[in-house]
Amino acid sequence: MKTDLKSVLIRARGTIAQDAAGLLSLVMMLIIGLHLPSLI
Repeated sequence: MKTDLKSVLIRARGTIAQDAAGLLSLVMMLIIGLHLPSLI
């Protein structure tokens, strides 16, 4: 299990930052979307 996880992380090293940025943008859109009705 550890070796599998390690190999996946090594292979996906280039896209981890992009995935984190995408996740952050989705969370921000969710937060803004939930607070938008109270702002209008």
